[in-house]
Amino acid sequence: MTDSLTHLLGIAPLSPAHITSILDLADRYVDLNRRQVKRSDALAGRTQVNMFFENSTRTLVSFEVAGKRLGADVINMAMQTSSIKKGETLVDTALTLNAMHPDLLVVRHPHSGAVELLAQKVNCAVLNAGDGRHEHPTQALLDALTIRRAKGRLDGLTVAICGDIAHSRVARSNLILLQKMGSTVRLVGPPTLVPTGLGADVFHDMETGLKDADVVMMLRLQKERMDGGFIPSEREYYHRFGLDADKMTHAKPDAIVMHPAPMNRGVEIDGELADDLTRSVIQEQVEMGVAVRMAAMDLLMQGRAAKPDGVMV
Repeated sequence: MTDSLTHLLGIAPLSPAHITSILDLADRYVDLNRRQVKRSDALAGRTQVNMFFENSTRTLVSFEVAGKRLGADVINMAMQTSSIKKGETLVDTALTLNAMHPDLLVVRHPHSGAVELLAQKVNCAVLNAGDGRHEHPTQALLDALTIRRAKGRLDGLTVAICGDIAHSRVARSNLILLQKMGSTVRLVGPPTLVPTGLGADVFHDMETGLKDADVVMMLRLQKERMDGGFIPSEREYYHRFGLDADKMTHAKPDAIVMHPAPMNRGVEIDGELADDLTRSVIQEQVEMGVAVRMAAMDLLMQGRAAKPDGVMV
């Protein structure tokens, strides 16, 4: 890797060498996580603080498991009961935490750019666990690792990202990463949910969008971020854009099915297809998530040690 990581705020600033280094280290952590004793001392003596301003189950637990397997002291802050609710600003919270000398802050926030602002105010590494509609870098990295392990490569693949593109930081991070690594990305969904100008081919029907795809990545309908009539009904959405066995026939015979979860079965994806272990790698995505987050945090600590006053990456 040509440059050390000091923060992980998004995929956009990462080079293909950065991405490859994270995925290669994550591969080794997959092996560790499958052992009976799942323990490393890579973060021994380090303090990891998880600050989730949005509700989360999978991502928060994944980061907690990752930190503990690396030997870190892990603290989960209950932001819903923190001084933020009393009117304290994000910057004041950051300065308070900074005075306690943590080594790593893992932050999820509903506003785009909030995590980068926090990173400018603290002396420790900051890892973006999702900010607004901006980015979700570790989700894209775990998706890339899942694809690479299933297909043996990332370059030369055709990946169809389908569904609620407009509200999805997962889609944005995956689009950036996959294109950096040589994949062709298609965006598939209704016109109301697929914005223009993202630099990828757009399709408004599943038949042509999935034609000869190597990977079909479904997205959750983010109804909590919608303030208007983006779809006529969930039933109609499933009929036209929900993934089922019939629509999968347009993809390659060995195409894999992905979903970042949580899934709305019968809305975005057929339940039987989601559980079909010959096509679906959704459970592998969960497993890869822990390994990727271990790798990212390990490399961040290495980067901070190499460049304690380093610039943001």
